[in-house]
Amino acid sequence: MEKNIKKKNRISLLRVVITIIVMLVIGIILYYGMIIIEARKQTPEIVRNALNSENIKLDLSDLSKEQIKILLMVEDPNFYNHNGVDLRTPGAGITTITQGLVKKLYFRQFKPGISKIKQTLIARYALDPLVPKNEQLKLFINLIYLGKVNGKPVYGLYEAAKQYYNKSVSELNEDEYISIIAMIIAPETFGIQTNPDANKNRVEHIKKLISGEYKPKGLMDLYYGGKTYRNHKSGFKKFLDRLIWGY
Repeated sequence: MEKNIKKKNRISLLRVVITIIVMLVIGIILYYGMIIIEARKQTPEIVRNALNSENIKLDLSDLSKEQIKILLMVEDPNFYNHNGVDLRTPGAGITTITQGLVKKLYFRQFKPGISKIKQTLIARYALDPLVPKNEQLKLFINLIYLGKVNGKPVYGLYEAAKQYYNKSVSELNEDEYISIIAMIIAPETFGIQTNPDANKNRVEHIKKLISGEYKPKGLMDLYYGGKTYRNHKSGFKKFLDRLIWGY
């Protein structure tokens, strides 16, 4: 008799746990579903305002085909083929150009974790389906953060070329252009002015990528065999670096 009571109690408890889990899953689906619906409603206006802002100083036609090729090879190798998210292409990292735009256009504050999930869903189900790739790329080259000069933030390739080299983008030589692209991943760490040695090191490895001398070894191989400038001390962290970053 006592065994039957305990068994019934366990079954009842299991049912309660399963019910709670199901309700949580449904709640999560509804929560993120509403985020996607709201983002899709807001996207046309957000993009229209961004394209009409004073920050838009370059068209894609202002960049040479080679400059666009270099940008995409470094930042988003499969940009024109993916659906806003790319977790397969070697060297792509976990943030596409589309996701980078989502972070810039849809968030006031971006924190790792939940914000990353929102960023990914908005990129996949709102921005990429509703905005042509060329418009996305135009926004990216004009809005990307590229460090500071005299304490003032620099946004976009136009301002970066002007502030760092006193040139237009079309006037930059290959090394100058790549030095700006090299900053995108971490503007302070690879800053032309703030950390010139790190910038030069990254430029050299990007040139190996462009020439085909180096092939990314995994999704997170973003440094192409160069220095990561990450201060990992423990053997376990070094093991994780090799496992995740591909070298």
